[in-house]
Amino acid sequence: MFGQNRQQLRQVFFDVWSKMENNQPLEGLERVLAQIIEMHPEYQPLLSDPDKLDKDFTVEAGESNPFLHLGLHISLHEQVSTDRPAGIRMLYQQLQQHYGNHHDCEHAMIDCLAEMLWQAQRDGQPPSEEDYLQALQRLLDKS
Repeated sequence: MFGQNRQQLRQVFFDVWSKMENNQPLEGLERVLAQIIEMHPEYQPLLSDPDKLDKDFTVEAGESNPFLHLGLHISLHEQVSTDRPAGIRMLYQQLQQHYGNHHDCEHAMIDCLAEMLWQAQRDGQPPSEEDYLQALQRLLDKS
């Protein structure tokens, strides 16, 4: 569904947003993407502008990459739906209660996911599910 390159991956978000704006039916994973897009009204104008499909987002310019952010939400949804790593579904439910809503919960979890992925890339190692779950558990332990 997503394609093999950055443009194809991004086009999926543009297509889902277009369907949402035109009240067209959504299928399967498109419904998940629609929920994520709805949680992020700050990205909706971007998704309405096809000229932004190839835009680069740089830290040096003080920008965060909305496609990376949305993609991390998708990854988290996939992890929770498959309970992989094992135990993440229960942690997600506990963190939802802790944060009081799924959006704040997901953002906290995404911070842990992004950190784990960054460390794996930096170290040239596979991501550590154990470290990731421990970081999520620390979110609960802060209360």
